[in-house]
Amino acid sequence: MVKRNKWVAGNWKMNLDYSSALELTNNLVANLPGLNGTSVTLCVPAVYLDALKPIVNKNGLIQLAAQNCHSEDKGAFTGEISAAMLKSMDINQVVLGHSERREYFHESNKFLSEKVSKVLSHGLTPIFCCGEPLSVREENKQNAFVTNQLEESIFHLSVEEVAKVVFAYEPIWAIGTGRTASAEQAQEMHEVIRHFFEQKYGAAVAEKLIILYGGSVNASNAATLFSMPDVDGGLVGGASLQANDFLQIISAAANS
Repeated sequence: MVKRNKWVAGNWKMNLDYSSALELTNNLVANLPGLNGTSVTLCVPAVYLDALKPIVNKNGLIQLAAQNCHSEDKGAFTGEISAAMLKSMDINQVVLGHSERREYFHESNKFLSEKVSKVLSHGLTPIFCCGEPLSVREENKQNAFVTNQLEESIFHLSVEEVAKVVFAYEPIWAIGTGRTASAEQAQEMHEVIRHFFEQKYGAAVAEKLIILYGGSVNASNAATLFSMPDVDGGLVGGASLQANDFLQIISAAANS
């Protein structure tokens, strides 16, 4: 079995004012536990990216990610940001396909496929999200739903390209609801995803893919979730806004 280092990404969504963002980031940098190879990313509102860079650069152990970008490099897309802009700021990661972008902004699998290709063309790492709503889970159709998302958004990539993508499985019914998929449910879907990639790209590629779990990860359940063989860390929402909670989650990953 391939040894994969853990990865913890905190998704702030549209939260925190400027002073709170600075305070939280300084707190995390000052109190970061031993990482044992674990990667740590803060996915922050775009307006804070430049201000937070000098803080995380103090020790170089935390990366910054944008929460979204457009599929075009430039143009008449008021309010959007491009992968080219992020690259020019030395921001090297970006979240794509989060369920909230799909639901509220109607981003299709086709549009996301274009975004993924654009991000990779600039040498950035996409953190690509996939996951099913409650209605699909209740009908036990989650496997087909998630693999269809991946097929339509990712399977146009080459072997070399897909190896550069970080994936995050986020059951939509467990985001912000306090309802978390059990560790066994998370493992089951992560295993389905990894096997799906194995069929397309081969075992050598699939075994190395980083697949995060996102869905009400907190300080209490992180260690159990991260102990699952195919769960490589977490995309953390609300708990990433509290320094102590997020630091405990990072420690759980580093010690799993």
